[in-house]
Amino acid sequence: MAHPVSPDADSLFGIYIHWPFCAQKCPYCDFNSHVRFGGWDEARYLSAYLRELDHVRARVGRQEVYSIFFGGGTPSLMQPQTVAAILNHIAKLWAVQPGAEITLEANPNSVDANRFSGYRAAGVNRVSIGVQSLRDDELKRLGRLHSVAEAKAAIEVARRTFERFSFDLIYARPGQSSEAWRAELTEALNLANGHLSLYQLTIEPDTPFAELHARGRLVIPDADAALDLYATTQDMTATAGLPAYEISNHAAAGDESRHNLLYWRYGAYAGIGPGAHGRIVDQDGTRAATVTERNPERWLARVEADGHGVVEATDLSNEEQADEMLLMGLRLTEGIDLEEMARRFGLAPAASEIAALGALGVIEVIADSAVAEGISRACIGPGIAPTGSSSQLARLPRIRACHEGRFVLNELVRRLSRSTARVTARINAPATLRS
Repeated sequence: MAHPVSPDADSLFGIYIHWPFCAQKCPYCDFNSHVRFGGWDEARYLSAYLRELDHVRARVGRQEVYSIFFGGGTPSLMQPQTVAAILNHIAKLWAVQPGAEITLEANPNSVDANRFSGYRAAGVNRVSIGVQSLRDDELKRLGRLHSVAEAKAAIEVARRTFERFSFDLIYARPGQSSEAWRAELTEALNLANGHLSLYQLTIEPDTPFAELHARGRLVIPDADAALDLYATTQDMTATAGLPAYEISNHAAAGDESRHNLLYWRYGAYAGIGPGAHGRIVDQDGTRAATVTERNPERWLARVEADGHGVVEATDLSNEEQADEMLLMGLRLTEGIDLEEMARRFGLAPAASEIAALGALGVIEVIADSAVAEGISRACIGPGIAPTGSSSQLARLPRIRACHEGRFVLNELVRRLSRSTARVTARINAPATLRS
């Protein structure tokens, strides 16, 4: 049986548009991306996007759109007029908040960068550029089609075109030393404009890199080296005024990705396009997890036949929602307000489990006058018990993963979920989901 959620908790509504096509599949990528050397019928795909948006509107009713994100794949392969048509249709279906963040992911080759002014005219106000490395030899190893010169040129075009932009880098690459990463990150920080996404290279199943890794032909830094690179990243970005607000994302105050914060704070969003995931709240208050058909051509046929490409739609119980909120929120530097979790779902992890994980140095209670009484920051170090006690809490606390805990998030969620029990939150608990 589905469990309705508080409308207040889901007052922020986002829309994710997935564009599935790429010019080339990168060997590390496990995203739903596809190469079509013969091209695609963009007008036909546009009609399908608009129909799937209509389907979502019928399910969720009136909403105020907080953010829109075009991801992929490579959305910068879309014509600007396609982006404009999608944005105009969204505005017909829902009210869009003034100043809503509208992001488009882009590749930094010259063709894509030349379209930036068209995307800006269409309504996009933020781009996220997939640079991945500032070293030409590493770009070739990563299967990227652009050069460092093209990446820097695209960054400058973005700087002139948009008030806000970000770019991505991948580190912990094969053979990468701390000194080499420090030099590359220094360059990146000098190019940045308030936001950087810095991802450790991970070996994803069923990718070319996974096969090479399994045969011993691709060796990435071990856990200790990766942790050192992560610590270097945290120190350098914080010193530069772009501290981490999520495991892999760094920003100056106010430059955080609002759409991604919507995910991590467990807000509601529609997933549109091939392979898109969504967490929508139906008009009866029930939260549902949706997944669309991954294959672009099969998705297109489903939409044309049925009005949508959804292949999975699952009503989520309060327990499932609480688990998802833990998994998403523990990624954030701000952590999770357990009072808010209790308000939304009537559930919270046991204080004893939080204390046990705190003693291991993987969880901390973020203590200030608004959150707890008589408790200092609990993550002192592995094997050192948190100061204070659960009996001193003025309210359910805010918790977050320590640096070491961010490497074992799934285990943290498993243990916290196992201890979760019914609780009663105070009626006037502050709604911390709002940005």
